[in-house]
Amino acid sequence: MDRRKFIKNTAVCGAVLTVPFPFSNRLFAASLSSDLTDLSASDLSIAIRTKQASCVEVMQAYLDHIHRYNPVYNAIVSMVDDDNLISQARRADQALARNEYWGWMHGMPHAVKDLAPVAGLPYTSGSPMFANRIAEEDSVLVAKIRGQGAIFIGKTNTPEFGLGSQCYNPVFGATGSAYNPALTSGGSSGGAACGLGTHMLPVADGGDMMGSLRNPGAFNNVIGFRPSTNVVMDEGDADNRLLSTSGPMGRGTRDTIRLLQTIALNPVFDELKPLNLGNIKIGWMGNLDNYLAMEPGIMELCEASLVDVTSAGAKVESMQADFTMADLWQSWTILRHYGRMNMLDYYEDPETRILLKPELIWEIEQGLNFNEKDVERANIIRSKWYGELDRMFGQFDFLVLPTAQVFPFPKELHWPKQINGRDMDTYHRWMEVVILASLGGIPVVNVPVGFDALGRPMGMQVMGKFGDDKKVLEFALAYEQITGHLAKRPELIAIHD
Repeated sequence: MDRRKFIKNTAVCGAVLTVPFPFSNRLFAASLSSDLTDLSASDLSIAIRTKQASCVEVMQAYLDHIHRYNPVYNAIVSMVDDDNLISQARRADQALARNEYWGWMHGMPHAVKDLAPVAGLPYTSGSPMFANRIAEEDSVLVAKIRGQGAIFIGKTNTPEFGLGSQCYNPVFGATGSAYNPALTSGGSSGGAACGLGTHMLPVADGGDMMGSLRNPGAFNNVIGFRPSTNVVMDEGDADNRLLSTSGPMGRGTRDTIRLLQTIALNPVFDELKPLNLGNIKIGWMGNLDNYLAMEPGIMELCEASLVDVTSAGAKVESMQADFTMADLWQSWTILRHYGRMNMLDYYEDPETRILLKPELIWEIEQGLNFNEKDVERANIIRSKWYGELDRMFGQFDFLVLPTAQVFPFPKELHWPKQINGRDMDTYHRWMEVVILASLGGIPVVNVPVGFDALGRPMGMQVMGKFGDDKKVLEFALAYEQITGHLAKRPELIAIHD
């Protein structure tokens, strides 16, 4: 059996398997190493573990693919030298020959979002202040991924300090969408999502404060999962939830689950199965009763996908929160901007201030306008929002709304100044749709809903109650079975095309 048939067979098998996945005795060696980039991370793991593909072969396939397409899309930055990576892959093969298996990512190429340190690699955070910084040690998250046998090939591009859902910075430039490199990949995990959508990476990590796993997931037609804030992070609890958290991304849900299992504090995500959608109740929040400006076409794509969910047995009802959304935005902006005071030293030093992006300077200046009483008031609003979420989840299993308020836009545009005739009064107002989950600290997954007439991808957020991470992921597994959006691959543009 040649590798093309092998890939087809593993893709079919993968659609019905849960995680973790038993090694198949029907995996066969073949000759077309370039096709290895088409395997899901889970199937690639099986191929390596059962020695149907060598780590060197996998690495060479990915390097060939990256060198062909990354110059156009700019997803992966600070690449490690090819010879070094091949040498690392060879050592991974030698370990397998000695029956040493490092973990499910044994010998697989991986690139970490450039907001996290990887020992020995550049660690720029997208800032010219740190353009030459080299990390001395791994972050906790990176150490977990390394512990599963991954080979770090570089970093994924991110906006400066992760600010803004448009992936550009003065160190590496902008990252394009996998479906149109002239458009933004979203952010701040834009390089990660584009790397997945273009198949330059098997799986990817990221972080999410204001949609940074969700927006790029939607803009690249991949899965982005923001877990409850106590699943991956070692701070915060049900009463004191963080505003941001690390999380996984994948070409599909099962790959996303595999990486979550790796980075979670309490790895309990290894027996998930597609959720039976019968009797499941979903609250469709839409554009929050016209509170949010939406680019035409987004609502229709989401609603069409919800029809598929209804056909599978779920009950979908339109609903709205009993909450003043302007209060939620006030709480969000106070907490977000006041949190920028940890960067005040950069602002006050003239030599570093000149290197900061204007939006960061603005956020710091906004933060200077607030005090502890303002923060206390913001947290009171947030606490009330927790209560309202609990009330809504008493009626519905999931709450759903679009992932973004606009389709991917030109990557030269820093941020949309207007949506459907409505002016955006801040650089992040156009991302307001994501703060319902962010302020709640609840689990939320971006699932794809298809493409508009211009071929631009979009997604919707599926939110669950705090701590219901497994249930949200099991919904995503079921959603993949009843929709075909992830099957639509981009027509990639090579550097010499």
